Amino acid sequence: MTQNQFDLAKKTDTSSKKNQSPKIENRKARFNFHIDDTYEAGIALKGTEVKSIRAGKASLNESFAYMKNGEIWLRNMYIKPYEFGSFYNHDERRDRKLLLKRKEIREIDRYMNQKGYTLVPLKLYFKGGYAKILLGLARGKKQYDKREDIREKDMKRELDRKIKGSYKVNL
Repeated sequence: MTQNQFDLAKKTDTSSKKNQSPKIENRKARFNFHIDDTYEAGIALKGTEVKSIRAGKASLNESFAYMKNGEIWLRNMYIKPYEFGSFYNHDERRDRKLLLKRKEIREIDRYMNQKGYTLVPLKLYFKGGYAKILLGLARGKKQYDKREDIREKDMKRELDRKIKGSYKVNL
């Protein structure tokens, strides 16, 4: 590899890290719920909230979405106050409006009126410069379902270990 090629490769590596946006996930949601359908929604945020999310200082744990007056709101999502925000800073756990199309809101409303369905945030990320949240229409899992998931993960892990241990390269 020549010096010019090396410099070019180095520049592309640093630029890809710089533009990488944080993905904040709610990993417990997939463990505690059966996700039937997903929706991508925008979020109405303040400026200091956007800066905190870009820094990766947010959490979706214990948050949920609910319907109010034909709109969907996100409650209990934690966004750390921005360090340099002064008196413009936001409330950490305020309710945030989610931006969805009317058709999607009607679909969600129809499911949420059925017994056992809830709207759970799964992932928070940036797409085209806008903050988006992936919502899952979910039903709660029973304890035996959770045990079954753990059993499947353990079996897969053991199988991967056996395959990795028995694989030999002859040179």
